[in-house]
Formats: sequence, C-alpha cells, structure tokens
Amino acid sequence: MRPVLWSITVQALDNIRMNSVHCHIFMIMKSVSLQSICAAIKLFWPAIPMSAMLFCINGCSSLSRSPEKPNIVFILADDLGWADLPVYGNAFNESPNLEKLAGEGMTFTQAYAACPVCSPTRASIQTGQYPARTGIIDFIPGLWRPYEMVTAVQNRTQYLPLAYQTIGEAMKEAGYATGYFGKWHLGHTPVNYPDRQGYEESVVYLNGGYYDYADKTYPPINVAPGTYLSVALTDLGLDFIERNKDRPFFLFLAHYDVHILLDADSALIGKYLKKEKVRDYPCNAVYAAMIEHLDNSVGRIMDKLEELGLSENTVVVFFSDNGGLIKQFDERPILADSKLAVYEGDTLEYVVSSNAPLRSEKGTVYEGGIRDPLIVRWPGKILPGSTTDDPVSSIDFFPTLVEMAGGNLPASQEMDGRSMLQVLTGGSHRTMSRPSRSTPWPTGSS
Repeated sequence: MRPVLWSITVQALDNIRMNSVHCHIFMIMKSVSLQSICAAIKLFWPAIPMSAMLFCINGCSSLSRSPEKPNIVFILADDLGWADLPVYGNAFNESPNLEKLAGEGMTFTQAYAACPVCSPTRASIQTGQYPARTGIIDFIPGLWRPYEMVTAVQNRTQYLPLAYQTIGEAMKEAGYATGYFGKWHLGHTPVNYPDRQGYEESVVYLNGGYYDYADKTYPPINVAPGTYLSVALTDLGLDFIERNKDRPFFLFLAHYDVHILLDADSALIGKYLKKEKVRDYPCNAVYAAMIEHLDNSVGRIMDKLEELGLSENTVVVFFSDNGGLIKQFDERPILADSKLAVYEGDTLEYVVSSNAPLRSEKGTVYEGGIRDPLIVRWPGKILPGSTTDDPVSSIDFFPTLVEMAGGNLPASQEMDGRSMLQVLTGGSHRTMSRPSRSTPWPTGSS
C-alpha cells in the first residue's frame, strides 16, 4: 500500500454549525475506508458532527484530484435502420462490436432523427436546432421536379451557414482537439466544409462510391487500391486519436455505409450468401456485408482506445442519420455496377432492407423513416447493458456532449435540443410533451 499525503484544509460551512473549524488530515492510506477515517477524526475532535466529517473528507477528496474531461467519439452511420442491428432484434445481420458497445453502455429504443433524410439531420446534430429553424429541410441540393403537380419541399439554404456555432466549435472552445472524417453533406464548396466550422482537422468524403474515392475527398488522401471506404475513414480516425491521446479530443467519424449503391468486399458478401435466411427480412447479403464493415470500424476504434488506455475516459456514441431505405423511389437497382451479378434477376437487386415492425422507410415521417439506432458508452457513468425507452432526438446531442465536456452552449444561438445526460446516468425520465417536441418533421423525398 502506498500512503497518500493529504494536507488539505477545509473550512466547514455555517449550515452544519461549524465555526471556522479546520480539518488537517495527514498520511491517510488509499485502502482505509471512509468509516475508519471518520473514526480517527472523531478520536481527536469528538465535538465534530458526522455530517461535518463527511463534508470535510468528500471536500478533500474532490480537491485532491481534478476531474478529466472525457474524450468523445461520435460515429454516424448513413441510412442504417433501427431494425438492421442484432441489438434491436435482427437475426440475420452480424455486428458483434456494436453488441459489445451496447453491453458496456446504454441502448435507446426511441431515438429519433430530426428529419427522415440526411442533410437536415446532420445539421441538427451540428447546431442543436430543428431543420425548420436552420432552413435545411431536405437533402442538399434537394429534388428538382418541375413537372410534378405538387411542389417538392425546397431548402432555404443549400449549406450550413458559417454564422452557426457548431458542436465542433463548442468543443474546440472547451479545450478539445477536434476532427471530422467522412460524409459532411452540409455544403458542397470548401468554404462550408467542417474545417471552417470548428474542426481543426477534416477529410470530407465527396463521392466515388466505396472503392473509387481517393481523389474525390477534400483534401485528397493516399490509400492502397482496393481499400474499402470505411477502412480508410477509420484509419484517419485512429491516427487522429493516436496524435491527440494526451489531450481531450472530439472525433466525429461520419461513415457513408450503408448508403446505396450497395457495395462491399466480395469475401464478406460470399459469407452472407451462404448464410441461412430468416423469415420476414430481405437478408440482402451485400447490405449485411456493409453492416459488418461498419461494425468492424466500431471495433477498431474501441480496440485503439483500449490499447492507449483511453477506454475508461472516452464517451462513444453510435447513431444513424435517418431510418433505413427499403428500395429506391424510382425502382432502380440498389446495387453498385460491380455487384449487379450477385442478385441478377432477383428481387434483392431492388430491395435493400426492411424496417419491420416499424412502418415505411427513409424519406417518410413514419417510424421507419425517423427512428434510429442509438448506443452510448461512458464507463463509470452509464450503467453497462442498460436500455432506455426515453425518447431523444438528434437535436439533443449538441447540449448533451457540451455538458459532458464541461463547455458552454452558445448564448446567441437558439437551442432546440436539451441534454440527455440525466437519462444516460439514470437520473431522470422524460417525455416529448414540451412544445418544441411537437414540431413536425419536414419530409424530404429521398
């Protein structure tokens, strides 16, 4: 046992009837219990009430160590449905790392995207505001259907204005290293990219599918030919963690998986083609392989945190930007050209997934379009393996993560979201009864 020297003076408060009493505690062993410490103090200061001793000791303990800011890793999937993961009952797809994450954290059964399509939800995460407030109410740039009898919804802005303070900027102000890697979709010109919105480092995925993307990122990246996109993005995230391991960091890893056109490594596709199908689920092998790619990324991040001794002080959040896609609205194939042969002549050439028992899909405000998987791990704060039915929304991430970081919300920016920290730590339950919770979801079409 190593003795720890406490030479701390604590002035007791008047409301516990201590008149300028000072407690001097010397040479207390780490293994000594709180009751033993109280008994020792009582021996020398018999007039001190027990409540005062507890106040002194707890005060000494809190003063002797400054709490560390937790690192925060936010992993965002694209178009992953609530019903696609084994954590939510899926019996075909495999995601052992996400199951492990759930076993070490909290699973939300009623987590909602602020919009049933990507750009508005991504803006809601970055700003803490509903799409109706930011003006991004459809994917960017939105649909152009000049001959439709009903006019499609149109964005008031085709980028996230720099006037907004993003969660990246709030975390940077809180003393965090900030990095964003992956799909942004909040503006298609560099002036609106994450490096202008508080992220000190960023690589933005622009297009190119899952294999032909290296020169279609901003800035371009060097990757070995044949490297799957989620592998390259995870590599960037791992490098960011490694370089910032000695300071608090906020990593936003925004995957393109499992967005169409579906594509994955052939070996993984083969694995699921051989797997026995289950009832009432399409069991698309290419889609299942993409989920495994996504899960592998989560596993690599968790392994790196463990390797560096950062797991115990790192919050990991896993979420999706909207509900799952069932099929394209125009009935086109949902497979990449290189994978069309996998299901040639089969209905799975056109069917991605199913959100059952939820109704409908991405692009609608039915449950299948807006309810998403959400898992949060924070060792020592969140009860491992816990589940909550408390409803939360993507607008809630901003105030939640800023509170975790000990930062400040922007005073000049309306905050529609509210912190879910008490829900995460088991302190309260809540409903969507407040006025702002009744704000309608805008309806994009794809």
